Order: sequence, then C-alpha cells, then structure tokens
Amino acid sequence: MEINLAKFEEKIGYNFRNKSLLENALTHTSYAYEYDTKSNERLEYLGDSILEFIISDILFRNYDNLAEGEMTKVRSATVCEDSLYEVAKKNDFSDFLLLGKSEISNHHEKKAILADSVEAVIAGIYLDGGLEPAIKFIINNFEGMLKNASIHVGDRDYKSALQERLQINGDVNIVYTIVKESGPDHNKEFVAKLKCNGRFLAYGKGKSKKLAEMDAARIALKNMKRK
Repeated sequence: MEINLAKFEEKIGYNFRNKSLLENALTHTSYAYEYDTKSNERLEYLGDSILEFIISDILFRNYDNLAEGEMTKVRSATVCEDSLYEVAKKNDFSDFLLLGKSEISNHHEKKAILADSVEAVIAGIYLDGGLEPAIKFIINNFEGMLKNASIHVGDRDYKSALQERLQINGDVNIVYTIVKESGPDHNKEFVAKLKCNGRFLAYGKGKSKKLAEMDAARIALKNMKRK
C-alpha cells in the first residue's frame, strides 16, 4: 500500500525533511505486524505528552481568567479522543493511514485509530522540525476547540461574571452588538462588540451570536484583570 506523502503534508501544512518519520507516524500496528515494520505506537506516546504540554502552556499564557481547576477541565475537554478524531477528519487522515488488511474494511469507523494517528503525527512534526512547527499545527487545529471549551467550562458564564464585576459600584448599561457576520450558512462566524455605558470594552468572535458575545465578555474580563 502506498500513500501520497506530499498530499498529506499539504493537508497538515508541514513538509517533513525525514519522510520515513512521517511514514512511521502514519503506520498502524496492524500494518506493522503484517509487513514487519515499525508502528506509530511510540510516536503516539510522545505526541500525547507534547499535545498536553502545549495546550497547558496556551491555557496558562492566554486564559488567565481561568482558575487551576478550570484549566484542567478545559485541557481535558480539548485533549481527548473526540477532539483528536475531529482533527483527523478535518485533515483526511483516513486517506493516508497505512493499515493492515484486518483494519482496511472498517477503519473509517474506528475513532481510536484516527485519534491516535494525530498524536503520532504531532510527535513526528516535533522530532522532525522542533517545537515551533508542532505548536503551529496544534494551534491551527485545536484553537477553536480550546476557545469553545473555555467558554463552556463548568457552569461558568462570562457574561454574568462580567456583569457582576461591572456592577460593583451600581447599575451599568452593558450592550452587545453583532457588528459582523461572515462565512457560508453551515460555517458562520460572528463578531460581537461590547460596550459599557457607551465605552468600548472588547470584540469577540464565535460560531454563533451567543458565543461571540460570550467571547467578548471573556476578553473584557481578561483585560480588566491586567489593569
């Protein structure tokens, strides 16, 4: 079985110097057993640790409004099989995996195989090019999930939290306005503008008007904590 490595590299936005490393990252244990070669299991192990570390670092640096327990919840919601599977589907991993005959007929339905292969590719990128391209791949593929998980962590409601903060000294007039709407119907993005008593506080983005408003409130809270 041959795979088009160049096409896969184009999909993920990274060109490997060591092509055999990429091929190893795409080699499932079923294929490795049948053809007596190395599987991607060891790379999966490393990729899992790299992904968790980078997501933790992003949370620490950019989500200072979250407490430790909330960061842990967001990380768990982002570094999970479902999220990895979504990344695999987005980049058509199923078209490029090296699978044994026992898996070829039904691998599209095997979420775990696809999820594990994403971790292996992350490790491959890291070993081939260092931390920077691995971070770029993770940001490109997980940032939306991370933002969404941070908005919905626990029962946290940034709009309510912001309102409580702004009303410490009395009633205020908080206004959210959708100022931009873009993208096709199945993949809309909205931009919300947030003002308090006529003073601009923040812009927010989201896949719905509610998420855009929530994001604006999150950013406003973050900015207030920096002052």
